[in-house]
Amino acid sequence: MKNMSIKDVKLILEELGIKPSKRLGQNFLIDKNLSNKIILKSEITENDIILEVGGGLGALTHLLSEKATKLYVYEIDSKLYQYLIDKFSKFDNIEIFNEDILKVKIPFHNKVVSNIPYTITGPLFDKLFYNDNPPTGIMIIEKNIADKIFSPSTYKNISRISIMFNSFIEPIKKFDVSSKCFYPTPNIKLSFVKVKPKQNVDPFLLNVENKEYYSIFIAGIMPYKNKNLLNALKLFFNNKGLTNLKKENITQVLKENNFENKKVFNYNVEDFIRLSKIIFKLEKSTL
Repeated sequence: MKNMSIKDVKLILEELGIKPSKRLGQNFLIDKNLSNKIILKSEITENDIILEVGGGLGALTHLLSEKATKLYVYEIDSKLYQYLIDKFSKFDNIEIFNEDILKVKIPFHNKVVSNIPYTITGPLFDKLFYNDNPPTGIMIIEKNIADKIFSPSTYKNISRISIMFNSFIEPIKKFDVSSKCFYPTPNIKLSFVKVKPKQNVDPFLLNVENKEYYSIFIAGIMPYKNKNLLNALKLFFNNKGLTNLKKENITQVLKENNFENKKVFNYNVEDFIRLSKIIFKLEKSTL
């Protein structure tokens, strides 16, 4: 199957009556070299079960189908879904779904290979990677997010997504990708990333209740990353309505657990995991 040019993509979209949607993050891969590079870096074996999010016009789908034992493709656009169904009707190793991947239970897979729809990157990471059996990921994502997850300890990059991601997943490889490899050309910078499941994820995070608390804690404290930990925690508790937790109480708990009162951005991923356990226990004790 030949690679589609901009002209081919425009013609097909016109025939389908589709105007690319920014809301759905519809940017179609048109660069053959990038397509081949994604497949090469995916190192697909005959035992791999692949998930592709946002099949689009099938630029990656066909290449993936040649390598994988099983390929699950999710495409939320009903017209593109029907196009993919017709295009790959003779492929018995492809299963295509016309569903919102964020709202359904996904079949087991051990690799995600996708040009991720940029508008759902955060929620998609939550669903795919923050659990006890995450897949390997080979993806095109927004460069800003790639920088955050590959360098989570700098002031600029430390954020909820950088800490959450690195709590479950190990970043392996990253390089920038030209936006001109896609049509329409996205107005954001892009990066290729390869990531894999982190070995020895802290058991605290593998409990559903604990993981939900950890996510809330990280999201709640990151707006105060330039504040000292004590002040950031006090603001976090106040925002949750836990005004009965005074600074003296928090100071004592931090001291008992050997936490210095540094600015929040000076702590690393492991620090935040340990801190969340302490704060979770402290909250429980107040109820």
